Amino acid sequence: MTRAARSAEQDRAAGRHRRVVVIDNERRATGSIALRLYRRTRRIRAYLRWSQQGSTRERYVGEVNAATRAANLAQAWSMARAAGMVTDEALPAGSKASSMAVRTVMAANKGRDTKPELLLRSILHRRGLRYRVNAQPLPELRRTADLVFPKAHVAVFVDGCYWHGCPDHYRPAMKHSRFWQDKIRGNQARDADTNQRLRQQGWTVVRVWEHEDPNAAAEKVVAALEER
Repeated sequence: MTRAARSAEQDRAAGRHRRVVVIDNERRATGSIALRLYRRTRRIRAYLRWSQQGSTRERYVGEVNAATRAANLAQAWSMARAAGMVTDEALPAGSKASSMAVRTVMAANKGRDTKPELLLRSILHRRGLRYRVNAQPLPELRRTADLVFPKAHVAVFVDGCYWHGCPDHYRPAMKHSRFWQDKIRGNQARDADTNQRLRQQGWTVVRVWEHEDPNAAAEKVVAALEER
């Protein structure tokens, strides 16, 4: 297994940004779990390992007894966390995310060319439909739709579950919850205002969630086009 693969395995078991070993007030290290099988007793012991001043240090975590290596690693990381051996990576100053994991998810939520958008575009293109991408349906209205069919006056928005408050998948942030709730509500109000303004100008608005099946989303778009 390559070094990158080993690191990815540890990330999956511990959770990204959750492998920090505190050495002292100023120094931190990235930990990993080593599993050792003692053949005589058939017991598996887990050790937390990290690099310090050019040498490898380790600390006994405890015995694990899951059925797979992945499960044993996850069990060992949980034990290490419960014992206070590891902590989370610190958030950058000024960050309003509740954790590094949440910050990573937020950063990954691109404003355009997301996977759901690309899948929807591909399906519609294969069906012979042509459209503008990331365009403003109305020049005087500074609102950008993910797909625009100018002649048919159909605007399509692929809404991200977090930023637009999906009723099925949105989970409020635990840290700075008021800030994020206000931001999501602001996005929802903006969405409703966009819908109203476009419809007043004779446009059909189609909104689909990023979690929706892309083929089902494509059918909604086709149905809207056929009604024009």
